[in-house]
Amino acid sequence: MTARTTEHRLHVANELHQFIEQQLLPAVGVKSAAFWKGFDAIVADLAPRNIALLAERDRLQSALDDWHRAHPGPIAKAADMKAYQKFLHQIGYMVPEPKSAQATTQNVDDELAKLAGPQLVVPILNARYALNAANARWGSLYDALYGTDALSEADGCERGTGYNPKRGAKVINYCRHVLDRCAPLKKGSHVDSVGYAMVKGELVVSLKDGSRSKLADAKQCVGYQGDAAKPSAVLFVHHGLHLDLQFNSQHPIGKTDPAGVCDLVAESALSTILDLEDSVAAVDAQDKVLAYRNWMGILDGSLSETVSKGGKSFTRTLNPDRHYTKPSGKGQVSLHGRSLLFVRNVGHLMTNPAILYTDAQGQSREIPEGILDAVITTTIALVDLHKKKDHPLRNSRTGSVYIVKPKMHGPAEVAFADELFGRVEKMLGLKPSTVKLGIMDEERRTSVNLKACIAAAKSRVAFINTGFLDRTGDEMHTCMLGGPVMRKGDMKTSAWLTAYEKNNVMVGLQCGLRGRAQIGKGMWAMPDLMADMLKAKIAHPMAGANTAWVPSPTAATLHAMHYHQVHVGQLQKQMEKGFAKQDAKAARQAVLNDLLHFPVVAAANWTAEQKQAELDNNAQGILGYVVRWVDQGVGCSKVPDINGVGLMEDRATLRISSQHMANWLHHGVVSEQQVRETFERMAKVVDGQNAGDAAYHPMAGHFAQSAAYKAACDLVFKGKEQPSGYTEPLLHAWRLKVKAA
Repeated sequence: MTARTTEHRLHVANELHQFIEQQLLPAVGVKSAAFWKGFDAIVADLAPRNIALLAERDRLQSALDDWHRAHPGPIAKAADMKAYQKFLHQIGYMVPEPKSAQATTQNVDDELAKLAGPQLVVPILNARYALNAANARWGSLYDALYGTDALSEADGCERGTGYNPKRGAKVINYCRHVLDRCAPLKKGSHVDSVGYAMVKGELVVSLKDGSRSKLADAKQCVGYQGDAAKPSAVLFVHHGLHLDLQFNSQHPIGKTDPAGVCDLVAESALSTILDLEDSVAAVDAQDKVLAYRNWMGILDGSLSETVSKGGKSFTRTLNPDRHYTKPSGKGQVSLHGRSLLFVRNVGHLMTNPAILYTDAQGQSREIPEGILDAVITTTIALVDLHKKKDHPLRNSRTGSVYIVKPKMHGPAEVAFADELFGRVEKMLGLKPSTVKLGIMDEERRTSVNLKACIAAAKSRVAFINTGFLDRTGDEMHTCMLGGPVMRKGDMKTSAWLTAYEKNNVMVGLQCGLRGRAQIGKGMWAMPDLMADMLKAKIAHPMAGANTAWVPSPTAATLHAMHYHQVHVGQLQKQMEKGFAKQDAKAARQAVLNDLLHFPVVAAANWTAEQKQAELDNNAQGILGYVVRWVDQGVGCSKVPDINGVGLMEDRATLRISSQHMANWLHHGVVSEQQVRETFERMAKVVDGQNAGDAAYHPMAGHFAQSAAYKAACDLVFKGKEQPSGYTEPLLHAWRLKVKAA
């Protein structure tokens, strides 16, 4: 039994109560009595509304199931699509589009409103990851290129164990060409540079032929460090992003460079989401306190982590701001040293035993976890809001709190989040709309009603983001009874997905998000395949998105190059003009027709080998992720796929695989025996992939005892009944059993 302290109708686990009373409230100057009174009132008023919203999800899914039973198979004719959309309106799944849905958000930091660049998402439970991500605002392009497959290892350019001068020369040449593209000279090339100096407020570059050159646009040099005649760094700006060219003739690299250049440091992860949701396993008060303590520690600057490398240990903390002398030699340029931080709260579905409350009927219930997160994370954010303007570690320069709210289904749920944050602001004495909202467009009902969703939080929205993984899981669960869903690989080229990605940008721009908010795209899931990322991920800025997710600080530095290639702000202006010229009603209907084409096939005409390959891929991915989640409490990790390629896995990928198998099982594409045989065979594969992990508990041969294995099976065999196909209820239940044992 968990020891608890009672505050009004809230029964708070002692560990959480002590954190709030002894650390949080004293730090932010909020009185205990007022805090608990306000918290209790919020729960009493809004928890029943939360429950009602979840009941509405169930009602709509039941209606959809009835429709699919009566209309099996895919939609084949335009008349059928028209009838289907009429049905969706009748049941309230689709709502009338608002005539005006213009965002009015104010006090949004430039990193979200005006700039375009990469975004990191990291589990807040891991202090080292959180610090690394916050510090990933700046990254060495030399290191990112040299240490990954971004550059070929052919012709003697292998990475190896020691320094390879030939590969180093390739890196240096690449970076000089980056400078030529981003800060070109009037004549000549940075490739031929042998010296850089500030002369009469302007950058002068000496070239190897003895000539001197200046920048084609002198304004692109915005600062320097060190002596003007021989600077230690020169700062350039391009498309709003900065490049810091560093010099050190004593450095192992700098001493071999004709100009003494030792690195090119790129402004990289403009923003970071510290995640309380998909990438963490937080199932009780103990887990939640660790998460909240890390959020507080990173905002007040106290979070640190001891790191050991090469036999040496050092303490990692938050990076300071960066300061440069203006080109004139008078005055300073100061740049943010860290990513702008969001915190991602939990959605509306889950509850948490960290707090129990007594409802109006006198029953004891677990608190809706989204309400818990809203109150605690916003209270913690007062740490940042109370800082003076000259504080060296401010997060928001505009006095805002940034919270991403995931897994919301439609505008009523967005409106509920808006009201929840409004109640928290009032409780804490904050101005209305201090809390800015990130809307994850990752559920089908949100996609088809996106304009209404934005309108429901128009004074808060600072971010909309597509999420292919969760969106695909919801797509499959929504049409679960419609027929067998297509293979996962085919899903990526389906009509609904293309329409989904297009619709998100189109609606975001039509609602006035340019200059006010981020329009984001999803994750590159293969952190070891950076060459492929450089080829593929430029599609995100080219789609008009001013941010996209990357799996590591190194990936952020490389992805930043795409935002130097594409001026997203200018592209968005051009796209707006294009939208204004088209027939808005016809364009909207065309997108909706594709968006609502659910991905089922008329007949499962796959070969036995194709079916088994799909099962193998799904089962191996499920087991590889779940075994770490349930047994070790690891919510996000690099999991080898069936071919040994490391993939960043979280609950969203799990939702796809489990719903896919549940769908094929329901429609008889595969049998229960076949699925169980596949799980047992793949368990041996996953055991082998984790053989070097001392904390790992093998599953093969322990099928009746392994909680992780049984959890994985539940996700499939009970998958059809899971709310919206989510994996959290089963994962949390199994993890709590393991922790209790």
